[in-house]
This record gives sequence, structure tokens and C-alpha cells, in this order.
Amino acid sequence: MPILEEVLAANGTYASAFGAKGELAMPPARQFAILTCMDARLDPAKYAGLSEGDAHVIRNAGGRASDDAIRSLVISYKLLGTREWFVIHHTNCGMEFFTDDAMRGLLGQSLDTAALGADGFYDVGTGPGSSEGKYIDWLTISNQEQSVLEDVTRIRAHPLVPARIPIYGYIYDVTSGRLVEVSAATKAGRAA
Repeated sequence: MPILEEVLAANGTYASAFGAKGELAMPPARQFAILTCMDARLDPAKYAGLSEGDAHVIRNAGGRASDDAIRSLVISYKLLGTREWFVIHHTNCGMEFFTDDAMRGLLGQSLDTAALGADGFYDVGTGPGSSEGKYIDWLTISNQEQSVLEDVTRIRAHPLVPARIPIYGYIYDVTSGRLVEVSAATKAGRAA
């Protein structure tokens, strides 16, 4: 069965038992937000004990504090009342396996999906590629603890983020399911 049909069938089953979920309020009931990676191995609902309507979950590659992630966090507190934020990166993240220059080179060669070998990603496409990748900051990661600290620090210092919001820094361990605090990040994100 093609993916589209699987998704639509699953949605039909979900919608048939939707019940009172249609009455959930727009603001998150538990008044917090999580910025985390898009990695399919991470299920914030499970690792943070969430139900629908509990929290905002903002996801991108690496769980990085990009301009768009900060935009979402600002909307989350300003319009929808979140009072605490979590930045959660994870072990064995794909963003650790390449650099900005490597990504730009891969895209410059072809737009086909790259392969991952012992020495990192390599291009298997036939082209053409595009030079547009050189204009994007890919926000790659070379050290998980450092990247969590950088992201919490960036959010904390942003002029649109109130000092009263605590920002916690964690790394999700994909082998154990545990959240491990990055104490320097949580300290940097402490509310004033």
C-alpha cells in the first residue's frame, strides 16, 4: 500500500475516535513549549508525557534555535501563554554527520538523495545540482552539549524573549530514552 493510502487510512481510524479532542483550547494546557529535532526516533509526546493539547512542540533539523524556531517560541508565549521552554537535542543526530560546506557541495553536485558511508555523506546523483545551498546556514552540530548551550543562550539573549521565561537545556539519549540535562545550558536559560 502506498504511503499516501496508509496515512489516509490511519487518519480515518484516528478521526473516527476523535471525540472531544475537537474542543481542546488553542493555548497549550500545560503552558510550555519544546524545541527539538525532527528525527523520527524522537516522540516528544512519549518522552515528555504529553497528551494532545498539552504543549507546543517545535521541530526542525537538529532542534536548533533558528530564526523560525524563535519566531514560533515568541508566538507561543506572546499569544498562547507558554511560561517555560525546553531545548532538547539528541545523541546520534544526523546534523553531526556533515558540515555546512559538505551540504553545499552535495547540493551543488545534484539534488538526488545522498548516501551515508563510513566517511560521511556522498553524492550518488547525476545532477544537475544548485548553488542555492550556499545561502543557507545549515546549523550543523559538532558537539551536542555545546549546541544546546548555544541555542539556549541565543534564545535567552533574543530581544523578543522575556527574561521571566526559564529555558531548560537537555539531550535525549536515543539508546536509553532518557533526558540528560545540560546544566550549563539550563543555567544560561535561568529566568531573571
